[in-house]
Amino acid sequence: MRVLIATPECFPFVTTGGLGEMVSGFVKALARCGYDVHVGLPLYGTLHPNGDWTKTDRIAVPFDGGIRLCSVWTHGSEGVTYHFIEYHAYFGGSNIYGGVNEGERFAFFCCALLAMCEAFCCLPDVIHAHDWTTALLPVYLNTTLTHTPLRQTATVFTIHNLNYQGLFSPSLLYRAGIPMSEFRSDRLEALGYVNFLKGALYHATKLTTVSPHYAKEIQTPSFGCGLDDVLRFKAADLIGILNGIDTVRWDPSNDPSIAAHYTYHNLEPKETCKQALRQALQLTNEPVPLFGVVSRLCEQKGLDVLLEILPHLLRNLSMQLVVMGSSEPSWEARLHDLERNFPNRLRVKIGYEADLAHKIYAGCDFCVMPSRFEPCGLNQMYALRYGMLPIVRETGGLADTVENCDEINGRGCGFVFRDLTNDALYNTVGWACATYFDRPQLFRTLQQNAMKRDFGWERSVHAYEEVYRWAVERRRGG
Repeated sequence: MRVLIATPECFPFVTTGGLGEMVSGFVKALARCGYDVHVGLPLYGTLHPNGDWTKTDRIAVPFDGGIRLCSVWTHGSEGVTYHFIEYHAYFGGSNIYGGVNEGERFAFFCCALLAMCEAFCCLPDVIHAHDWTTALLPVYLNTTLTHTPLRQTATVFTIHNLNYQGLFSPSLLYRAGIPMSEFRSDRLEALGYVNFLKGALYHATKLTTVSPHYAKEIQTPSFGCGLDDVLRFKAADLIGILNGIDTVRWDPSNDPSIAAHYTYHNLEPKETCKQALRQALQLTNEPVPLFGVVSRLCEQKGLDVLLEILPHLLRNLSMQLVVMGSSEPSWEARLHDLERNFPNRLRVKIGYEADLAHKIYAGCDFCVMPSRFEPCGLNQMYALRYGMLPIVRETGGLADTVENCDEINGRGCGFVFRDLTNDALYNTVGWACATYFDRPQLFRTLQQNAMKRDFGWERSVHAYEEVYRWAVERRRGG
């Protein structure tokens, strides 16, 4: 089966977070299962093709009432073929998202990918579109391309974060070449705007999202972001499949970024990683647990609640905390103020450093993730892989991946709370501290439980294989 993965991001070429990481691991696992895997990406200005990439010029793309010519750069790696759409007017800059013509940019990207398929005579059995930026692909296949060879191609659309939908002026439909008949409430119209993601919900052959718990949540008004009624209508075609992680890049037994290597059979070297992290961050060496946050610092992640209770945590509990991420300046200023007030308790690193992220997972005892909503989450999986016990709110993928501590039977791999309140988060961090100090054998058992959990891609890929088969059979009337 030939599959085209359409995405705005893919590690290591370009990524801003979980989407790029997810696609990277997924496509390599899919190729290992014998699929003919192609990935379509924009060629952003930050990407520079090198000698082993090939270029195809003059791909004709119908757009904005005429024909535009783009180029396609192709590169193969680990059984996957990557295609990069080069069109400087839309993608020549360094920005991945944003700008006044964002909808136009990604509408063109979708058109260009479909034109590339026809020009290369490379017709996929399935186009698997990721995120709102590729959501017009199922729309095109069901409207303007129904009398072309692509009419046999099934579509699978994955919702990574329903909060981002792609809302634009109705005039964009003309430029994108989509019939105005699609501008209605049971297709692309929402609150007077064109809603890219809503179009995919109606037109895709099958829908997936990135965890089973999130698939249920988004069918409710609390998490549906205004589309819960559509998702309930499409519930029979919506499947929640948990993301995996790249267990080769994220492996404490041979990670080149960390001070010592360890497994769940022998966790003693993790203490060396802890001391090395403290030394690198100039934290005092104290017999206290080390907590870590590696995250975007925003309300979705519940970090406004953490900021509220942080002075009390650092003052009242024997603990240290490392925070790495970026946010709006006012949040960053508050964190730096707290760092100055608690110089032996808190370290703040603004931005993201991949090497330091590995060191934090290896060196910390606990990971704090009090998210308001979390479609899947990868950070808790990395943490578990490194024996760093997550403290999480019971939502989305966090609920699917972190089993709450059972002190009686020694089961679980983290600490879970339900309501996002100051008291709930404070008490759960306190529970983790008490476990560390008062029940060291239970703490070690939880670490071993965490490291034994399998978050490799193989199981999830088999679930996607089944979705692909269903989609192809439905598309072709099988």
